[in-house]
Amino acid sequence: MCLATCVASLTPRAAQAQIFETIGIRAQGMGGAFVAVADDATATWWNPAGLATGAYFSGLVEYDRLTAPADTSVEAVAVGYPALGLSYYRLPISEMQPASSVATASSGRQDQGYLSEFGATVGQSLGKQLAVSSTLKLVRAGETHGDFDVGTMATLGHFRIGVVVRNVTQPSFGPAANHLVLDRQARVGGAFILGSSSSNQLVIAVDGDLTRVPTYAGDSRRVAGGAELWVWRRLLGVRGGLSAETVAQHASASGGLSFVLQSGRYLKTYLDGQLTRGTDEVRRGWGTDVRVTF
Repeated sequence: MCLATCVASLTPRAAQAQIFETIGIRAQGMGGAFVAVADDATATWWNPAGLATGAYFSGLVEYDRLTAPADTSVEAVAVGYPALGLSYYRLPISEMQPASSVATASSGRQDQGYLSEFGATVGQSLGKQLAVSSTLKLVRAGETHGDFDVGTMATLGHFRIGVVVRNVTQPSFGPAANHLVLDRQARVGGAFILGSSSSNQLVIAVDGDLTRVPTYAGDSRRVAGGAELWVWRRLLGVRGGLSAETVAQHASASGGLSFVLQSGRYLKTYLDGQLTRGTDEVRRGWGTDVRVTF
């Protein structure tokens, strides 16, 4: 009911927002088709309900390098259990502002360069087929505000359907003349999963934005499709994806790899990487993480 109310109340605003693809090496490598896949610690960003579908424990440290705005980066630390997640994301404010506003950012902000987001994810599984979760957030850009995301995940055999709404309260930072607003965003995704999380596995996924949000390069609404293949007893992962920005009609292509650095009876350590190129300026860049699961 809460999720349906949030989706129904969505209205466009002239504000700034992070795109979904800002976080997540696996997600970015799949072109941004991850709402119904999210089963690692980045589910705290992509779809909180995804934690219920993942490993008993997942943790990661992530670094992303963005092509535009120049010389900016994203850092993330997240851990997750099926019913609890903790996360910290550090994002460049310049990535969320129209290019004309970056040079005139308010001098009153204590942190003009980056926005910090601290999250605690809690959820509830309703049987084996449905999970509903929320990430409660403290978001800081000079000022500190509370906010939350909410998501749901339904599993139907080999198929999953996910819906997520981010920045539900649309927190605003700074004076009205030059304020930063985290716009409300909603996305729906579907995935087909063949195999298991402990063996070879093929994942095919699609995502679509339900909202249109302003970004550094202009208004944006995205659709994405991607695939992930795990082989050699899940010691190697290969992924790729395509994303289309439907407002300005830009596109990007992504690819990624995962290698197992250490494999024990229960514990596995992964090195993930991704590269994105294309005419979609907001999405171009590369990233890597170290991820642990058991």
